[in-house]
Amino acid sequence: MKTHLALALGLAFSLSIAPAAAQKAPAASAAKPAATVKKTDTRVGTGKLAEAGKSVTVHYTGWLYSPKAPKGHGQQVDSSVGSEPFTFPLGAGRVIPGWDQGVAGMKVGGKRTLVIPGELGYGARGAGPIPPNANLIFDVELLDVK
Repeated sequence: MKTHLALALGLAFSLSIAPAAAQKAPAASAAKPAATVKKTDTRVGTGKLAEAGKSVTVHYTGWLYSPKAPKGHGQQVDSSVGSEPFTFPLGAGRVIPGWDQGVAGMKVGGKRTLVIPGELGYGARGAGPIPPNANLIFDVELLDVK
């Protein structure tokens, strides 16, 4: 089975970075507003709702976000399209925080574009082809919810 870089590394990020970030959160949150994911539904689904505690299956393609590139799609960094879809427990911190925020609320059959700020992606450490503090953009299709 193909390893999906953007999501597989999310677990490593959440285990190694998140505790340190959480210790500094009160000072950081007082200084600036919390980061949020920009969500744009390109097709609204009609099936089961993706919510925390459920297992979700998706197809996705991710790029570095580049505002000057067409539709913001810079260099592609990962994709499940053409291979196995990716399944993860929504809201469990097993993927980058931007994914837990961005996929929640979708319905099966839906497609959504997520623009994820660096702090909700791979943060200051980056991962593989993803540089530190990189903003990301993902096109996600929700295939199943269990």
